[in-house]
Amino acid sequence: MKEKIREIGLELGADAVGFAAATDYRSPLSPPLDTIFPGAATLIVLAFREGSHCESPNMSIAMGGRLGISDFIKSTTHKLSRVVERDCGARAMMMPLSYPMTISPESKFGLIADFSHRHAAVAAGLGNWGRHNLVVHPTLGARVLFSTILTDLAIPPDAPVTVEVCTNCRLCVKHCPAGALDEEGKTDQMKCLSHSQPYGTGATIRFWTRFVDSSSEQQKEMLRSVDFMRLRQASFIGLQYHCFSCYAVCPIGKDKRQLGPVNSNNN
Repeated sequence: MKEKIREIGLELGADAVGFAAATDYRSPLSPPLDTIFPGAATLIVLAFREGSHCESPNMSIAMGGRLGISDFIKSTTHKLSRVVERDCGARAMMMPLSYPMTISPESKFGLIADFSHRHAAVAAGLGNWGRHNLVVHPTLGARVLFSTILTDLAIPPDAPVTVEVCTNCRLCVKHCPAGALDEEGKTDQMKCLSHSQPYGTGATIRFWTRFVDSSSEQQKEMLRSVDFMRLRQASFIGLQYHCFSCYAVCPIGKDKRQLGPVNSNNN
């Protein structure tokens, strides 16, 4: 059954599929799994190769590519979760890829997710941590996005990746325009967000704060500004990333763009 699920996941478009026991998932900040899915036994983690759009200096192109692959990942993961329920007679829950998020002071207003796909990927033998705090797959490198299905189906886990995949070349640190990776083992989230999401929540708050303190003529000008148009666009397509540097500069797997899927057992 395990290999059948893996095979279907690869056929649907994932580049690698890994399995982890629920007890091996350890995300220090996210809530316990039993508060999400009481009785969860297994994590089915899918890995998807990020496209070359992350290299584009045109952020509309880069973000458009990310939105496209995100839609594909959600569709693929949903289809596989239906297979687990329909064909295996088990319960299956697809974890959010990004949104919606729990917006509360306890979750640092969305900075702490309900579920960590990176920690799930490490537990499922799909890679280990790089200097940029992304998970680096042995073949796909850091240009990889993960999705996860929780199920009460007991499936033997895959072995973890025991070799150090990251070469500690520090290119991610050198090229981070926000200096968010200066401290090893930590990503300064506010530095990262201020640069990578210039039209995110913080920018929205600042815009409307200026708006209410402005004269009527100034308000009219603000509503015709590029900043307002970009904020409006972001409000209905989702927060837009304007930086993919840590993905783009990481050399691991960069020149190994296989046409076929990767067997996650070959770690």
